[in-house]
Amino acid sequence: MATGALLLAFALLGVAVAQRVVTVQNGPLVRTEGSHVTIWCNVTGYKDGLKQDFDWSMYLPTAPGREIRIVSTAQSDYAYAVYAQRVNSKEIFVERLSDDSAVLHITRVQARDQGVFECYTPNTDGQYLGFYSARTNLTVIPDSLMVTAPPQTLSKVEGDTLQLNCEVSRTTTQHTHLSVGWYLRSPEDAAAPPQELVTLSRDFVLRSGGPYRQRMAAGDLRLDKTSATSYRLTIHKLQPVDQGLLYCQAVEWIQDPDGSWFAMTRKQSEKTQLRIQPTDRDFSIQVSTERRSFMAGEPLELRCTIEAQNVPERFFSVSWVFSSSSVAVVGPSAVPVLGSEYVAREAAGLMTVRKESPNVYLLKLQRLSPRDTGKYICRVTEREKTPTGDFIDRSKRSRNVQITVQPLKSNITVSLSVNSSEVLEGDRIQLTCSVHSATSPLSVVWQWTDKQSAGPIQEIASVDRDGTVVHGANYRERSGYGEIRVERVRADVFSLSLYNALPEDEGQYRCTATQWIENITETETNWEKIGEQSASKTVTVKTVESSFMVSASSRTPSISFGDSFDLLCLVKPRHNPRVPTSVTWRFMPAGARAEDEDQREFKDLVTFTREGTLQWGEQLLGLGTRTTVDRSHSNTNFRLSVTRAGRREAGKYQCTAILWRRNYDNSWSRVANRTSNLLGISVLQPESKLKVLKNNQSLAYQEDSRVRINCSIASQTSQDSQHAVLWYIRRASGSETDELLLRIERTGAFEYGAYADEERLRRRVQTERLSPRLYALTLNRAESSDSGTYYCLVEEWLSDPDGAWYRLSRDTSGYTKVLVKQPEPQLRVDELENNVTVEESSSIKLGCNIFSQSSPDSRFSVFWYVERSDGEDIEDQPGEEDDKRDCVFSIGHDAIFGNGNCSPPDDNGPNSRFQFERTTSDQYSLTIHGARPADAGRYYCHVEEWLLNPRNEWYRLATNDSGVTIVNVLQQVSTIHSVVCSTESLFYFIFFYPFPIFGILLIALLVVRYKGRNNNKSQEGKNGAPLLWIKEPHLSYSPTCLDPPALSLHPGSVD
Repeated sequence: MATGALLLAFALLGVAVAQRVVTVQNGPLVRTEGSHVTIWCNVTGYKDGLKQDFDWSMYLPTAPGREIRIVSTAQSDYAYAVYAQRVNSKEIFVERLSDDSAVLHITRVQARDQGVFECYTPNTDGQYLGFYSARTNLTVIPDSLMVTAPPQTLSKVEGDTLQLNCEVSRTTTQHTHLSVGWYLRSPEDAAAPPQELVTLSRDFVLRSGGPYRQRMAAGDLRLDKTSATSYRLTIHKLQPVDQGLLYCQAVEWIQDPDGSWFAMTRKQSEKTQLRIQPTDRDFSIQVSTERRSFMAGEPLELRCTIEAQNVPERFFSVSWVFSSSSVAVVGPSAVPVLGSEYVAREAAGLMTVRKESPNVYLLKLQRLSPRDTGKYICRVTEREKTPTGDFIDRSKRSRNVQITVQPLKSNITVSLSVNSSEVLEGDRIQLTCSVHSATSPLSVVWQWTDKQSAGPIQEIASVDRDGTVVHGANYRERSGYGEIRVERVRADVFSLSLYNALPEDEGQYRCTATQWIENITETETNWEKIGEQSASKTVTVKTVESSFMVSASSRTPSISFGDSFDLLCLVKPRHNPRVPTSVTWRFMPAGARAEDEDQREFKDLVTFTREGTLQWGEQLLGLGTRTTVDRSHSNTNFRLSVTRAGRREAGKYQCTAILWRRNYDNSWSRVANRTSNLLGISVLQPESKLKVLKNNQSLAYQEDSRVRINCSIASQTSQDSQHAVLWYIRRASGSETDELLLRIERTGAFEYGAYADEERLRRRVQTERLSPRLYALTLNRAESSDSGTYYCLVEEWLSDPDGAWYRLSRDTSGYTKVLVKQPEPQLRVDELENNVTVEESSSIKLGCNIFSQSSPDSRFSVFWYVERSDGEDIEDQPGEEDDKRDCVFSIGHDAIFGNGNCSPPDDNGPNSRFQFERTTSDQYSLTIHGARPADAGRYYCHVEEWLLNPRNEWYRLATNDSGVTIVNVLQQVSTIHSVVCSTESLFYFIFFYPFPIFGILLIALLVVRYKGRNNNKSQEGKNGAPLLWIKEPHLSYSPTCLDPPALSLHPGSVD
């Protein structure tokens, strides 16, 4: 419709240039499965004189956009594989009606043929103008038509009535019509077309065949539809011409879109054999045979049929005559009597004469020969008894049946096909030898020779006329194991199968077919060869070794600890059960030096044996728990998978494959060995994410303080990471190397560095882990030598899949500059200057007051110095360079007198004129008794402030001098008092020695008196007064006789 509209539009527009138009039969076309489908295609509007080609394709409903090519008039290999076989077998073909018209034939349509069919005509005009293809839709429905009638044999008498029923049904959903008719086929002439009796057309109109129109008009022939599916044939007044085979035929029709009706399905019922006995005694004879021209060796069947009424009740004898000579006679008793020339032939089973039914007699000759050519006649004699008791013979003869037997000439042709001209070792070689135009028994011989036909011809096997197979000597043992199979598929098709092809099977294979005919004489039977043909094919056996390849691959040659990797071993060609492969994965651990690799050997990991089992080697990856292996169904891909890989899995891998051949005696032969390329697998440590805070800072502390430094980890690689922390110090003096102070292992154990031992820090330094990512270093009782730059070095440790710990990375923190200072010197001594004038022999008191000190724990060393001037007034020139400074007195911070380099001019000891006093911790005084003129000078005290450092060592922090005290000593005139007191020996003689002497005398007197009284009076002690002992205290008197005693401290007396 669309194409017609387009043509009309072009005509109205007045288009002068012809345009190509392709038209196909309008659709949709509905056809039943198994029916013969035709689709016509026409093309117009092309240049005259050019023959057009037609390409047919189809599109499935499930894939409307995918073209499937079917058949083409231009290309013999146009069809896709799905239709190629049907096209080659002529089940699908294109019938060309003219140069521009063709019809697509599908002789047996299938359900899968449903879809859109496209007819395409290639361009032959040099330019494209118009439409080059057209489409129609084909719908294939199941064949649901059923026609049933019981098979039966009926005998009727002329003039009887016959009724036959036929059941016709269908289940299609399409709108279809049925036509039902009855037909009569003559039993004598099978090739004659059937005679139509009566038909109910698709339009529900009754019609009859030519000879039966008058009888239907007279009402003697009826066809009635008795139910929805039942049809009844009625024939009144049967006539002898109604005798034969009756059957019912139904046709299912559907109307196509173009209005035409198409017979989708045509089916026949079973046949009813109808015999009609004439009412008279006459009989007729008919001789039937399938054909009249035969080839020598073919069988001949002649049937003589007697057509008469009440044949079983009548007596007939039948004689078979050939060329005026009797062949056989079959009497009323059905016992054949053979002619003399046919006795031996019947005894050999090559001739059969029998009565098949009361009115049918058979003559069958097996294996015709040219001498059987001639005329055959059936003579029938009826013997009838008359009322008088006499027998009357009435004979009739059939027409001559001319039989021609042509001498047998071999017209056989042999074609040899092979499953593949090139087979892989271990596959099957399948040869099929087809003999065409064979009419007598065949024998076949299979032979082999090399490709060049230079070697001897070897017989593989032979198949004789009876189908007996005999194997050649060189192939007998192999065939005994079932490796060679020879069989006769059909009478004219033979096959040779060689299983488990070997390289030695390569060569030319020849099939020689011989046709035989059997010659039978009265004395013997022999076979004669009447023809021989052969065909050959060359078969190449491709050795598996030539294409045997092994390769290994991996997508992840470098992985991190804990990752997985897969190794793939690809074996080519594909797996053949007769030529299996054993594959072994091998491994050489990493760590070998380059010069040692050649000496090291690969160790087997796992082997896939040729039987399909798994065998583990001596080398196991991951203790065998993290390694899996598998292979594909085709046994071409062998995979080795390792999960949670560690150092032990790093190294070189390779797979080796061994090709095995299974011999016909079930033994195995090693064919080839291949080793794949090396696969290097590097198992690397994971990329570190360790980061330590790098905040630089400066800290200042006083000595004896506590110094705290933090080391904070900002990020780490894994939650399972463990850390080792090393604390370093860079001395403030600028040493070349950093000193290790302390190391904390990942397990929590720690050890001191050499620096801690040198500086005696073991007791003062400590480290803490405040949290998994925070560490602290503490210096107790810091001292100035602890000054320097501190930082931490963090080592990140992880456990590999084998449980071994490894150091992943290191990172340092920022630098913390620590300055440990001594206390700021704040020592200040009273700097007030004054003048003191004393008389000779009097006391000079010098004070030393400390107004401020640097630390409450400070201790002081105090020195008194005097500067004297020779011959000059000390007040006039106090600062001359020729002044001489002398140390008068000193006491150290450890309370030891005479500390330092101070050497007083006067003697130390009890006779010292110096008296030292410390009334408070910051007030000191020195008194010089017995002043002398030489004591005059400029006095001042020198104070040194000492502190105890954390090492319990004293160090001098600061020094300061007091103000100057100018001392003047006035000389006095000599008196008794001065003379006595001026000499120490005289002083002791007068004032000290008399008292001890007097005491000793007194004690001696008392002791003598006591002893005397004990001797005279034993009782005197009881009545007298007790003795008193008076202990005189020790007093220290002042140097003058007049001064009261005073308590004094002398050098060496103060602890």
